Amino acid sequence: MEILIVFLPLLAALIAGFGGRWIGARNSEIITTLAIFTAAILGVMLFAFSLNHGADVTHRLGVNDVKIIPIFQWVSSGSFTVNWSLRLDRLSEVMILVVTSVSAMVHLYSIGYMSHDPSRPRFMAYLSLFTFAMLMLVTANDFLQLYFGWEGVGFASYALIGFWYERDSANKAAIKAFVVNRVGDFGFALGVLAVFSLFGSIGFDAVFNGAEEASRRTINLVGYDVPALTLICLLLFVGAMGKSAQLGLHTWLPDAMEGPTPVSALIHAATMVTAGVFMLCRLSPLFAHAEFARDVVTVVGAATCLFAATVALTQFDIKRVIAYSTCSQLGYMVFAAGLSAYGAAMFHLVTHAAFKALLFLGAGGVIHAMSGEQDMRKMGGIWRLIPVTYGLMWIGSLALAGIPPFAGYYSKHSILEAALASGTVFGNWAYIVGTLVAFLTAIYSFRLIFLAFHGPSRAGEHTMAHVHESPWVMLLPLFVLAAGALLLGYYGEEWFVGEARRDFWQHVLVASPDHDALVKADMLYGTSLLSGWRMILPSLAGGAGILVAFLLYVIFPGWPHRIVNMFAPVHRFFYHKWYFDELYDFLFVQPAQKLGRFLWQTGDVKTIDRFGPDGIAAVTRLGSRFVSGWQTGYVYHYAFAMLIGLVAIISWFLLRQSNGIF
Repeated sequence: MEILIVFLPLLAALIAGFGGRWIGARNSEIITTLAIFTAAILGVMLFAFSLNHGADVTHRLGVNDVKIIPIFQWVSSGSFTVNWSLRLDRLSEVMILVVTSVSAMVHLYSIGYMSHDPSRPRFMAYLSLFTFAMLMLVTANDFLQLYFGWEGVGFASYALIGFWYERDSANKAAIKAFVVNRVGDFGFALGVLAVFSLFGSIGFDAVFNGAEEASRRTINLVGYDVPALTLICLLLFVGAMGKSAQLGLHTWLPDAMEGPTPVSALIHAATMVTAGVFMLCRLSPLFAHAEFARDVVTVVGAATCLFAATVALTQFDIKRVIAYSTCSQLGYMVFAAGLSAYGAAMFHLVTHAAFKALLFLGAGGVIHAMSGEQDMRKMGGIWRLIPVTYGLMWIGSLALAGIPPFAGYYSKHSILEAALASGTVFGNWAYIVGTLVAFLTAIYSFRLIFLAFHGPSRAGEHTMAHVHESPWVMLLPLFVLAAGALLLGYYGEEWFVGEARRDFWQHVLVASPDHDALVKADMLYGTSLLSGWRMILPSLAGGAGILVAFLLYVIFPGWPHRIVNMFAPVHRFFYHKWYFDELYDFLFVQPAQKLGRFLWQTGDVKTIDRFGPDGIAAVTRLGSRFVSGWQTGYVYHYAFAMLIGLVAIISWFLLRQSNGIF
């Protein structure tokens, strides 16, 4: 069953990718969708069986119960051997459930959304390939397989973002995503090499067992002895920053909206962007002994959370608003991992997968209804025309804003509870930032609702005449995801962060013994610290944000323009995304282009070509022109040349004879 879950998407991708031309677009859609739905059903069965009966233990590592399924030997070089195996524990089972479920909904939705695209087989093949790569990542049993899935996800995302390759903007966005992720992947690769250098192995079991001893070792770096495990964790976190779009390596995420909307839902909801969060949780036995690295993770996550929320307030592209929301919510997950609240990070990962996929697919329904329009300034007045999509978008937005009893409330509050209870400087800072971002999240979430659906219509008459509800093949996945956005928080809280979390996680997540924020939250729960106003503040902030959005965009629609004029420099700073793109263009892109032009014009054209192939060709042409000048066609010219040649030869022989050579 486990092997089918992982390899059915690959089989479907191969059939649709290489055989789509012969079996047709409809059959390609059916095969890939059935394969992913089968994998999702098997994933649910696997999770339910494990939950009810415990892990099928074929391998025991300390207190961790893990099922290892060997596939075949992958690498054998001297004493270095790596087997391709599937690692199944509670963490991977949760990720399998999330990835296959969301991917199944995206595949079904794509049948309707992409119905008029002539390249549907290729699109469905890319979706299935992406799913396979993600499943390989979450079931990895060593760092090599983890890296394989990591790069596979990157390649598939490049293909999906640039699916409409006829558009120059899509090509640029795909290249940008690929290059920015390569920066993070370079740090990740260095981290893997450092792991092998320090532990002599890349298998998770061996590395996790040796983590405590390795925490006492140092590595000489540019003349300084630095803690080895801290350096490794920081390098690995650089990889997570790229995949999970953390501040500094986030610039690819908004541009990825150039891909079709189902791609946005798949990449930004439950799969690619959560790979970094999953890696932090998977490697928790390493981070448990690297306090400085955890502090860096906390700071970067909280900063990303705030950055993305401020930018989302100023965007008008409906998909970009949701994309920056994803970036912000990933910041919550990352700083939770930095506080050793891994259960809370995974809880928010799961709930976020449901309501963010719901929002993206709902936005796709809006775009579909508006004949491809994505600018919210050209929408409005459509809530009566697409009431089902409108209602489902409300559910997703309420969950995102953290309003009870929706799923986002439970997971977001578990993170903020852990931050507040941690008692550290960075934890307190993360709590303050997280509470502020909860307020901003509610504002931009309902700014989207009110601008897109309410008020007078700002679209043309022709567009409004064709506004219609999406077909049921597109609406059905939204209902499933809406159910997740409603129920996952209530039913999952006890398992992920409640009293049953130790039995649920089966010791897969290893928190720092001195800084387990969830344990501290349990100890302080019910005291004045956690039962006071500071614990209800995030909910109040979310409600206040909705009220502010309602006042600004429904009751007093002229106020936003006045506020922008009053705070023009701040708005400009947020609207231009804190000028990260401009800064990177100045620091990296322009110098790289200048260097490239110099090497091309001076190094290649004026040096290599001039004195190389072009120079040889020029000498050959000159020589041929000189020799061809002798070919006049007159017999007496040739006779005269022969006579000169004969005289020269005789003279040469006579000269050599006179020198005594002969």
